[in-house]
Amino acid sequence: MEAIVLAGGYATRMWPITRHRPKMFLPVGDRTVIDGVFADLEADDRIDTVYVSTNERFAGEFESYLADSDFEKPTVSVEDTTEESEKFGVVGALAQLIEREGVDDDLMVVAGDNMLSFDVASFVDFFEDAGAPTLAAYDVGSRERAKSYGLVELDGTEVIDFQEKPDDPKSTLVSIACYAFPRETLPELDTYLSDDNNPDEPGWLLQWLQERQRVEAFTFDGAWFDIGTASSYLDAVDYALGGETLVADDATVTDSQLGESVHVMPGATVEDADLSETVVFPDATVRGASLERSVVDEAATVTGVSLTGSLIGQHSRIDSDD
Repeated sequence: MEAIVLAGGYATRMWPITRHRPKMFLPVGDRTVIDGVFADLEADDRIDTVYVSTNERFAGEFESYLADSDFEKPTVSVEDTTEESEKFGVVGALAQLIEREGVDDDLMVVAGDNMLSFDVASFVDFFEDAGAPTLAAYDVGSRERAKSYGLVELDGTEVIDFQEKPDDPKSTLVSIACYAFPRETLPELDTYLSDDNNPDEPGWLLQWLQERQRVEAFTFDGAWFDIGTASSYLDAVDYALGGETLVADDATVTDSQLGESVHVMPGATVEDADLSETVVFPDATVRGASLERSVVDEAATVTGVSLTGSLIGQHSRIDSDD
């Protein structure tokens, strides 16, 4: 079995903190977003190769990251794009990677910005027993939130209806970006694309498949985070930290109040500040400020202000005189 980790997005909704880094490298506790996916795939002996599908702009960062890691399976496979407007779409990129890399095996596909509470091995077990295209499904608990995803209706574990981003969801069970395809279904991607179907959202592909063959759903409890916005990222940090505070040994924190889910990273300085649900990146400085649900990127300085829901870019400077 082969696996593809989708990591080709530019995360424009999270700029400036993702303007110069893949969002998969954002820290969640003591590891990055993508580390959990890599670790699960690495541990499953059924998976031979992990292709990291990314763009030309971030390819070098992924290659350097993997070279310095203990992961042995991942290999970078590069889309020919450098900007959001040039993207082929997720399904288009998948079809190109399968052709480019000569993939001819059962295939698992998972988004690198997924933070999952289940072990990938459990998903692969389910897929092998099902012997059919399989998706992972999660109850988001909110009809409003369900509008942003592919809604699935099940008969047992079989998907009997699939609606991509419905205006009026009938339930809250949605498909997440974790799929598995038997080898014999891989040519269907080209058939799907040749019919001028939506090349971007894989949910449309699953809906198209469900109308033509059996599709199974692996459901799970626990937690799932689709890290596409600053809010979802901070929710993932909160989950990873369990509401606790994480301060690096070589960070400096003095005369400050650190509330729930605060992460202060190496080399950062926090003085006379009040922080809650906030991430302070390496070598950043927060002084005389109050921050809630905010991110202060590397080497940025925030002084004497009160901010909520803010993203402060690398090397930025914000103070009470601005």
